[in-house]
Amino acid sequence: MTTGQGDAVSTALITGASSGIGESLARCFARAGHCLVLVARSSEKLKALALALAGEYGVRAVALPADLSQPGAVPALAARLRRRHLTIDVLVNNAGVLAHGPFVEMTAQHQQQMIDLNVSGLTAMLSQFVPGMVARGRGRILNVASIAAFQPVPSLATYAATKAYVLSLSESLAEELRGSGVTVTVLCPGITATPMLSSAVEASAALARLPDFLIGDVDAVAAEGFQACMDGEVIRVPGALNQAATLAGRATPKWLLRRIVGAIGRTTI
Repeated sequence: MTTGQGDAVSTALITGASSGIGESLARCFARAGHCLVLVARSSEKLKALALALAGEYGVRAVALPADLSQPGAVPALAARLRRRHLTIDVLVNNAGVLAHGPFVEMTAQHQQQMIDLNVSGLTAMLSQFVPGMVARGRGRILNVASIAAFQPVPSLATYAATKAYVLSLSESLAEELRGSGVTVTVLCPGITATPMLSSAVEASAALARLPDFLIGDVDAVAAEGFQACMDGEVIRVPGALNQAATLAGRATPKWLLRRIVGAIGRTTI
């Protein structure tokens, strides 16, 4: 069975796999015949998903609960994989957290939690698994960022900054690894109907007033991310509206972009 690279069945490790985009991505990879390693903090949901996907698609699916924001979590995960003789061919860094609201009203702990998972955890996963891929001469990486990565976002200041890091790192690695057999893709979805959005809406009445046409379908977003990863595309922004906003943002002078997103962002606080 081929899964996009060579003739062997490949194994995809997906973080943040218990719900939202991660769960939908896991289904995409299972449907394409990849074996799965599912990672998230929620043990019971993760095990139930692994069992369901294995039964539905006939693939091996392993649930390995872990909190990747914690020091030492990534080396411990890698050790568990070695004990199971599992080699990772596709790394999907989807795990992330979001906090919405004025920066000055968020605790330092909330700010640090976003940085620990969205930045430090993702970087640790890349450091752990990319060298092996390069040594083997094959591999795929899919990092999940956000369209928030392309501009400053008042009310999502730290979150947007962490996703800008993910975008920049992904683009740099894509060029650095060119010709190595390892591709790097960054998925930058807009607002998507996930449990993360539901939690943010509960904390902010203003977000509940978002029009439906601005909210993307989670399965459609995951499908685009999967295809972009398999094609070795560097940046994928799902949805025509999001693509237009991203292109306009990159073409707009920085001072004007700050004013525009500032006016929009303050209405959600």
